[in-house]
Amino acid sequence: MMRMRRIYFITGSSGIAAATARLAAREGAGVFFAGRDEESCRALAADLPGSHFRVAELTDPAQVRGAVEGCVERFGRVDALFNVAGISGRRFGDGPVHECTVEGWEATLDANVKSMFLVCREIVGRMLTQPPGADGERGAVLNMASVLAFAPEPRRFATHAYAASKGAVIGLSKAMAAYYAPHRIRVNVIAPGLVLTPMSARAQDDPEILEYMKVKQPLRGGLIEAEEVARAALFLLGEGARNITGDVLTVDAGWRVSGS
Repeated sequence: MMRMRRIYFITGSSGIAAATARLAAREGAGVFFAGRDEESCRALAADLPGSHFRVAELTDPAQVRGAVEGCVERFGRVDALFNVAGISGRRFGDGPVHECTVEGWEATLDANVKSMFLVCREIVGRMLTQPPGADGERGAVLNMASVLAFAPEPRRFATHAYAASKGAVIGLSKAMAAYYAPHRIRVNVIAPGLVLTPMSARAQDDPEILEYMKVKQPLRGGLIEAEEVARAALFLLGEGARNITGDVLTVDAGWRVSGS
C-alpha cells in the first residue's frame, strides 16, 4: 500500500511554527499554515515551495473556518494540527494578578486559548469525518503550552494571565484526549522553556535574564533553539507516537529541575 503524504496545519508563521513547517516540509509533508502577520506568512511560504497559507485572525471563528477550508480544498484532509500561535500579554498589561489589567487578561486568554479552541473545533470536526490513514489514525493534535503553566518563576516571569492561559491549554487538551481517543484522534501538549523566538525578544535583550538562563536551563546553557522544539513536536504529531495521547512533553533544558 502506498504511504499517504501527511498533511500538517500549523498556526503561526515565525519562531517554533516556522521551524516546524520547515522540518515537516523537509520530510515530504504537505504544509498549510495560518497566521495574522502577512509579511511573515509570505516569507515562510517563499522558503517552502508547495506550502500554502492563509492570513487570518485566529480569534475570529469565520476566519478560522476559512483557513481550515482553504487547507482541505488544497490537500483534501488534515492529518496533524499544531497550535503554536500565541502571545505574551505583557505589552497589554499582563503581570502579577494584583497588577494585571483586564485588557492584558482578555488579550492573553483570547490569543492563547480562544484561538486554540476555535482551530481545534474546526479541524477535529473534520478529522471525525475522515477515514483513518494508513496508521489507523484519523488525526493528531498538538497544543502549545509552556513550562510556566506548572513551574513558575516569580522574579523575572510574573505574567499570571500567560500562566493561566497555558494551564487552560493543558486542561482542555487532556479532556480532548480522553474524549477523542476512541475516534482514533490523539491530543497532546508540548511545554517549552524559554526559546529563541520573536516572542522572547524582551528576554533576549536582558543581560540579567540571559545570565540566569545559563543555570535555569542548564542542558542548553541559555535559550533553546526553535528547531529543537520543532523536532519534538514532529515526533508527537507523527506515526511514531501513535500510542501517545493526553501527555505533556516538557522541552525545557532542565528548567523544572534546576532548583534556581
